[in-house]
Amino acid sequence: MKKILGQCLGLGAIALLLILGQAARTTAQEPAKDAKPADAKPTDAKATPDAPPKEESSVTDHTIRIGDQTINYKANASTTLLKDDKGEPTALMYSTAYTRSDVKDFSQRPIAFIYNGGPGSASVWLHMGAFGPRRVVTDNATATPPAPYKVVDNTESLLDKADLVFIDPVGTGFSHAVGKAQDKDFWGVDSDVRSLAQFVSTYVSRNNRWNSPKFLIGESYGTFRSVALANYLQTNDGMYINGIVLISNVIDASTLAFSPGDDRPYIFYLPTYAAAAWYYKLLKNRPDDLVAFVASARQFASTDYAAALMKGSKLSEAETAAIAKKLADFTGLSEDYLIKADLRVALPQFDAEIQRSRGLTIGRYDARYSGPTYDLLTENSEFDPSFTAVVGAFTAAFNGYVREDLKFGQDKSYKVLPSEPSQSWDWKHNSGLGSFFPGAPTVEGDLIRELIDNPHLQIQIENGYFDMATPFFATEYTIDHALLPLNVQDRVHLQYYTSGHMIYLHDEDRVKLKSNIAGFIDSALKQ
Repeated sequence: MKKILGQCLGLGAIALLLILGQAARTTAQEPAKDAKPADAKPTDAKATPDAPPKEESSVTDHTIRIGDQTINYKANASTTLLKDDKGEPTALMYSTAYTRSDVKDFSQRPIAFIYNGGPGSASVWLHMGAFGPRRVVTDNATATPPAPYKVVDNTESLLDKADLVFIDPVGTGFSHAVGKAQDKDFWGVDSDVRSLAQFVSTYVSRNNRWNSPKFLIGESYGTFRSVALANYLQTNDGMYINGIVLISNVIDASTLAFSPGDDRPYIFYLPTYAAAAWYYKLLKNRPDDLVAFVASARQFASTDYAAALMKGSKLSEAETAAIAKKLADFTGLSEDYLIKADLRVALPQFDAEIQRSRGLTIGRYDARYSGPTYDLLTENSEFDPSFTAVVGAFTAAFNGYVREDLKFGQDKSYKVLPSEPSQSWDWKHNSGLGSFFPGAPTVEGDLIRELIDNPHLQIQIENGYFDMATPFFATEYTIDHALLPLNVQDRVHLQYYTSGHMIYLHDEDRVKLKSNIAGFIDSALKQ
């Protein structure tokens, strides 16, 4: 029996992260000439323990053209002070808020709170790649060259539909603990949710947005966070959310874990493996229609393949050979390799094997990306070429943008994706439904609770066919097995894209993503 290696979501580290050099600016995006940088200089609370930590902010004015609208808006780069139950300061949480300048009635203007995943990622990915008013230009399905990077007006920004607040959790971006607290105090499912909930409530109160329609938009672990956060806000603060957008979703971590004895992840990943094999033209009889091919892979995975895996070691040699032949037709892997793998190929093994003959490893976040394999005998992928292809661009883009355009953070260090949070994350979570025996991290109970309690809540899930980090079939299974009444499950909508984890890296799908979410917001407002 082969040794099955764990992948994405060990309890110690669920690597679900998601994840502006000197770029050309357009005149429309230049800050107003009288824009003021933050008045307060960075305060080191530990160096001056008697001085209370100070919030900082920098407000600048901008204009952008989206569709047929010219939108004047304010950008507020700021830190918000969080406190514990005793009123003692615990953290300064950084956010970038974009609000339309000509709004007179905030009850008619939606507001969206947006963040990425990790856990331990700043919000630069959705901010500079998808929904902010400025975005960094990256090459599609190949590595983006080094600086200078190009930053342009984002015509797919959601600013025409809602005010946008991009949030960096504590320990990421410019956010950090203060007073007697430490960053690690915020690194856990429940502590993270409590800190985000306090930020949202504080923001809503300070800016008179309690009567505004509210949306949560998260990516990767940010989807896990959104489901738990919506339930917490609803249960503890009486704040009911209009809609939740889950991009590259995970609700039940066990569906991605490749844990010994649990065959479900192999079933859930098979349609995504098939999509990757289709993309690289590794199939003997490759069909033209990706969607139809993926549908047939989904059908095989949930029937013949699932039934074979359920037999475990009782599966006969003849049955093994028959399933291996069908698996080869879907995945492009050799029958011999599949038989040696006991028909069970974990994600890092697939990423290393599928293009081994070409000396390449394919991407985990996006299978369309590939890069050279150093050790051609390696069993598991050595790196993720879909991450290394863009991380430099996003890091430089935001660091330049926040200092030059937003006039904030000149003397600060911005943490895009520090490793410490995921390594120290506390995965324990109580959804409120209760459980006698703790299992893998899941927020499925939160999903059920918030949908039942809030009969107008709408949820939309965005899925990339080439997303190898959070495969779409696992999401479909999770939603179907929440066993929601049909009139409740009808409020959960799924969308699909020919891209990966970061859907917006594909230009065509970024346009489609904007259109789908804009339509979702419009629909949710009618509930």
